Amino acid sequence: MPVLPGAEPYRHEGGEVGVLLCHGFTGSPQSLRPWAEYLAERGLTVSLPLLPGHGTRWQDMQVTGWQDWYAEVDRELRLLLERCAEVFVFGLSMGGALTLRLAAKHGDAVRGLVLVNPANKVHGLAAHALPVARFLLPTTKGIASDIAKDGSAEIGYDRVPLHAAHSMRQFFRLVDGELPQVTQPLLLLHSPNDHVVPPADSARVLSRVSSTDVTEILLEQSYHVATLDHDADRIFEESYGFIGRLAPSAGKEGTATGG
Repeated sequence: MPVLPGAEPYRHEGGEVGVLLCHGFTGSPQSLRPWAEYLAERGLTVSLPLLPGHGTRWQDMQVTGWQDWYAEVDRELRLLLERCAEVFVFGLSMGGALTLRLAAKHGDAVRGLVLVNPANKVHGLAAHALPVARFLLPTTKGIASDIAKDGSAEIGYDRVPLHAAHSMRQFFRLVDGELPQVTQPLLLLHSPNDHVVPPADSARVLSRVSSTDVTEILLEQSYHVATLDHDADRIFEESYGFIGRLAPSAGKEGTATGG
């Protein structure tokens, strides 16, 4: 199936500091594209992959699972590590969980993490019904475009494939157990008014990681997809400042000229 217009992966060859960005469940690179371009314009090497099963139609996602999504970002991270002296990983929602597992598994090879509304658990009765419900019902209502800003929309599926949701739930449990292995500097930005991922998920992440360099920022003006919302500029600026503090050479090699 062709990729939906705007949902394509994005890459930019910049300097010796690289950033991997991980999008969320049923979403696409479009939700992080402005962030990726902001970083590229400041001279960084940027990779924003499209997760398997995403960005086309929900039926394609139904036959994928967390192993497929994680393998994609793990591969992209390894490519960046070959290319760059220092690499950071950023993630939105489920992309935050992918980011945390990369940090737990790759250790000091990952210089720092930026998480936006990271997901840690499937909440409510639906979570307990998933193991059975996925065989009876292929999909449920979508979760895309939880955005406060008028005129801003996320390219994502209008249905959630339940086989994939079940796999995501298993992944969250796995990552939760690995959180104490996360030691890298961490910048976590989250929205108090998030209709997809509750603030409890961010609190859980902060309480379980072993990182000592931790910054928490509230995104008061935004909903879940804060990277396309009123606080987007703040996310971009804070994340770039975070990189600059930990990797002072970032962006010194010149600015980007294209994608």
